[in-house]
This record gives sequence, structure tokens and C-alpha cells, in this order.
Amino acid sequence: MNIQYRKLLPEESTIYRTIRLESLKKFPESFCADYEEALKTEKFRIEYDIENQLAERFVVGTFNEDQLIGICTFVKDENDKGNIYQMYVKEEYQGKNIGRHLIQKAIEEAKKEFKDIEIYLEVKNTNIKAHRLYQKIGFTEIPDEELNEDDASVLMKYSPV
Repeated sequence: MNIQYRKLLPEESTIYRTIRLESLKKFPESFCADYEEALKTEKFRIEYDIENQLAERFVVGTFNEDQLIGICTFVKDENDKGNIYQMYVKEEYQGKNIGRHLIQKAIEEAKKEFKDIEIYLEVKNTNIKAHRLYQKIGFTEIPDEELNEDDASVLMKYSPV
């Protein structure tokens, strides 16, 4: 395996779409999005962001040779906080520390652009593997008044040791 981690280039928005749809089809409960609805969307917002190379919104991809095998999206919100979304690694590549390096690369890219930005993510309570991974990377659970008890999600903040 020849694994590389980098921001997606403008011409790679279509391969982003392919892997994003795959993630929604295989794990809809993790992404709170509907595969069938996503299919109807002509172009995802993130596809535009990739094509326009916005600093505030980017996707880091993991490549094995020239095949995109993982994605992690970073979005800076209007409150100047960073958010990690759409973390996904193809099933056959899971368990090889690829997800860990992918998130670390997204954090590194975000910190390069926005020095002291706070970075958050949400994870479903039922997604135990992802929750453990995020803890290993340095994310800690924080209370979130906006999440209700029925949501079954946990808000986590990046707090490197």
C-alpha cells in the first residue's frame, strides 16, 4: 500500500461525491443523511467548496495509489469554530490507523490556516469504534445544550495533550 493524505484538488470533486454517496449508503445512521435524498442532489455544497478551494471548507482525502479510500471534511463556522464532518474510510481499509492519520491531517491543515481555532465533532453514541478513535486522537466529550437527550450524539472537542 502506498497511502497518502492531502487536501482534495478542484478536479477531484467528482471522486469525493462517489465516496460520500458510498458512506451514506453503508452507514446512514452515522451521518444523519439519507442516501436516496443525496442521490437527487445535483451537486453537494462540499463539491463546490472543493472546486473553489475555500480555506474555510475543505476535504482531506486518503489515497491508496490513485484511489480515494477515505475522506474527512473541515468546516469553519460563523463563530470561528472548526468542525470535522463526514469522516469515512472504506471498510477494507478500516483498522489500519488510516482514519487516525486522516483526522490528524485535517486538524493539521486547519491549524495551518487558522492558528488557534477550536475544533469540534459529533459522534453517535452507538458508533463506539469512532468514539474510541476520536478519544485516542485527543478529542474529549463536552456538554452541549443544543443536543437533546433523544439525539444520541456526543459533542467532542479537540484538546491535544
